[in-house]
Amino acid sequence: MACPENMFFLIVLFISGVLACFGRRDLNATMPDGLDVLTGSCVQIPCSFDIPDQHKDTFNSTILPSGVWIKESPYFGERPDSVIFNSSETVNRYQGKITGNMSQKNCTTVFFNVTTSYSDKYYLRIENRPFLATDTEKSVHIDVSDLPSSPIITVSGEVKDGNPVSLNCSAVAPCPEHPPELTWTLPTQFTSKNQLQENSDQTKSVLSTVTFTPSYLHHEKNITCTAVYPVGTSNKRAEHNMMLNVSFSPKDTSASISPAHPVLVGSCVNLTCSSTANPPVTNFTWFQISGGETTQVASGQSYTLNVTGDGGLYYCEARNSHGCGKSNEVQLAIKGQKEPMVFGVAAGTLGAILLISLISLFVWRRNSRLHDGLERTDSPQGQNSPVGTVCTNQATAREEPEEPAEDQPEEIQYGDIDFSKLQTKETPAAAQDRVQGQESEYAEVNVTGRGAQLPPLNNLDGLYAQVNKTGGC
Repeated sequence: MACPENMFFLIVLFISGVLACFGRRDLNATMPDGLDVLTGSCVQIPCSFDIPDQHKDTFNSTILPSGVWIKESPYFGERPDSVIFNSSETVNRYQGKITGNMSQKNCTTVFFNVTTSYSDKYYLRIENRPFLATDTEKSVHIDVSDLPSSPIITVSGEVKDGNPVSLNCSAVAPCPEHPPELTWTLPTQFTSKNQLQENSDQTKSVLSTVTFTPSYLHHEKNITCTAVYPVGTSNKRAEHNMMLNVSFSPKDTSASISPAHPVLVGSCVNLTCSSTANPPVTNFTWFQISGGETTQVASGQSYTLNVTGDGGLYYCEARNSHGCGKSNEVQLAIKGQKEPMVFGVAAGTLGAILLISLISLFVWRRNSRLHDGLERTDSPQGQNSPVGTVCTNQATAREEPEEPAEDQPEEIQYGDIDFSKLQTKETPAAAQDRVQGQESEYAEVNVTGRGAQLPPLNNLDGLYAQVNKTGGC
């Protein structure tokens, strides 16, 4: 025969089952749906409960109720080993304790040294005689693993070039006594702040917030948040990688022309505009600079034109929702238009240099001849020389004399002879000596003029012949 106590317990279970079938709960427990736990660490189950109105008269609030945790199934009648923890017992299958104030209906519980065998569903039971009830509708699932779950990165607001932004990294802290430590890896300088916070389901997590100013160069760069969990004397790590999506106006905008070398009039050339932007460029516009004026000539990333005689400079603009970027200027060179001008300038320069060289050579030769002639005409013949200065023709001073035509009489040119020093009265012997002295002096005169001859003088036929032989052209 069953004990009265056991009979009472079976009746309570039966009544609880019947009420549950009709949607009525004897106990309302509040706890998270699931918890991720590390092997060897602890797990804290946030918990609270409430007594339905129909059972409040049987719940004695002056007596501290006991909290019971049942594994796998709320119905433990046939499996009493399913009860793994009872706060009223000193020895339990699971090492743990209720940290909440049960008199205030706080049933928060901590289990220590968790192993993989702890992975299962758990139900709460409250015992406060004569009140005994289990919430069969609510359970918490504990998942135990050797590796921690990855942290979660979230972004507050748009990540835009040049605008400060905040990134949040959150990692669960199933064992609040040993929370994880969060660290960041970013492609730029930053400041971070960590704090332990309570979630909406009363679980705990560590939140790390980092603030930095992104650049368009950081677009599609990886950032990493790493969580380090202390477990015993070692650490376990988990990380989350995320690629930055930075919004920016068009950058590195450039224009190119193909073919790049001078082209013939009437041929086709293709201009292409390239740019980097996020979101992508929505509009490309082409402009021509000619005669100091800028004109919009086309739209589109590529622009094909038939070459006329205009040529000129071209550039493009790329635009998206964040702004625009201007490219470099490219020259459209036309064959046969620029080259003659360049050739003419080069030929004119060469001709000017050649002309200057010829003039310089002519002046140098003229000065040299003049200087040579002056040296010959200005050379002293003696202070007492009666012979006057003989003028020379610089242009023909060194040229070979032309033979006079046979049918033309030879032109006679006379030099100047100074006889002022001769005395009027002299003896025949002195006169003879004087004439011989003049012959020797005239023999030294170099007459360079064409056909230059001394006039025939009385008794000076020998002197005339001597002068004509020495200085003839």
